[in-house]
Amino acid sequence: MSASAWLVLGASSAIARAFARAAAADGADVLLAGRDRDDMEASAADLRMRFGRRAEIVSFDALDRAGHAAVLERARAFAGEGTLNIFLAFGTMPSQTEVDADPSLIEGMIDSNYTGAVEILHRAAPLFEAQRAGAIVVLTSVAGDRGRIKNYVYGSAKAALGTYLQGLRARLFRAGVSVVTVKPGPVDTAMSYGLNDLPLMAQPETIAAACLRAAKQGTEVVYAPGLWWVIMTIIKLIPERIFKKLNI
Repeated sequence: MSASAWLVLGASSAIARAFARAAAADGADVLLAGRDRDDMEASAADLRMRFGRRAEIVSFDALDRAGHAAVLERARAFAGEGTLNIFLAFGTMPSQTEVDADPSLIEGMIDSNYTGAVEILHRAAPLFEAQRAGAIVVLTSVAGDRGRIKNYVYGSAKAALGTYLQGLRARLFRAGVSVVTVKPGPVDTAMSYGLNDLPLMAQPETIAAACLRAAKQGTEVVYAPGLWWVIMTIIKLIPERIFKKLNI
């Protein structure tokens, strides 16, 4: 896989920043896309100085459907004659307690974690079919593997995104494009602030490295860290009559 240019969607997140550094260190140019222009400008300057790669920014809001096409056009122009790749790392995670207290939060969470992601990826699909190369790497979550009482609304959005990615993977496979679903466990980011009791908390750099490695290898589904594959396999095997009694 040629990693000549990466469009990083949700570029102000900790994992996205770590991925951009890893991609630039690997020799790729990086187009940072997100809402916080000041943060992205600082990141782009760091990438240019630290790695000597092209690094630019573009405004992107997953919920602004009208702006998706322009972002993709900018990304295609940024890649030039090289191969365009996408790393998608945006989303929101209100707690189940917050959602139970205020169901109006559900719409925004579904839009940011599922609808916005699907719309930008579906618009990108023809570009990848035309270039017949590249990788699309998308962060989902282990929360999408089973509806657990502690985060089942959030988990349902990630499960839906995972199903969409399966179909997109089959579509783009025919054009020589890899679609990678990355399922992290808890990661030490602003999104998980205050949840220090979560098990196996990973660092953003660990997840970013796993994402870039999977893109190079063309892996379909990656659990990060890998131990989560074992954990979630066990959880998925628990019979429903027992699972519904568990407080997990």
